[in-house]
Amino acid sequence: MTLSAIAVFCGSSLGTDPVYAEAARLTGRTLAERGIDVVYGGGHVGLMGAVADAAIDAGGRVVGVIPRQLDDRELAHRGVTELHVVESMHERKQLMADLSDAFIALPGGAGTLEEVAEQWTWAQLTIHAKPSGFLDVAGFWAPMRQMLDSMVSAGFVRAEQSGIVTFDDDLDSLLQALAAPPSWTDKWGAATTPKP
Repeated sequence: MTLSAIAVFCGSSLGTDPVYAEAARLTGRTLAERGIDVVYGGGHVGLMGAVADAAIDAGGRVVGVIPRQLDDRELAHRGVTELHVVESMHERKQLMADLSDAFIALPGGAGTLEEVAEQWTWAQLTIHAKPSGFLDVAGFWAPMRQMLDSMVSAGFVRAEQSGIVTFDDDLDSLLQALAAPPSWTDKWGAATTPKP
């Protein structure tokens, strides 16, 4: 599968460890260098700003999607290639999904987790056939990976659906996994490949 655009979900703060910002800058730069558009939450602060700035500096195309409420607080990044100001968080997530071929979660808080979990759910329900990846920076997402294993062992996620999400601490191998053709079953076990 060709990845022409990837949505990056991440914190609006930098976090306490400089390695998070380093990973954000690496992600933005790498996507730009590979000709992959960065779709993100439109902010100029935190890891969001670090991803956008690195992609812009590397000559990449960056598409921001921000709710009007946050734009009104002057949190929008005015240097991106394209900025969409939407009326709600729901519109933001829908547009980001529509514009992207896959999703990457960098470290972040409740908003980051909620955004990537929704896309994971949509793939599980075959609303779309787009995979999600967790870039496990310094073990940040290790508890989430353990949670997925618990969901599978407890019977709430089918083992054959676990391929919807990938955990990796290496960006190159994560991108390779996201580019693989989708082949998971739907929530009810139908053995058909989801349609994009």
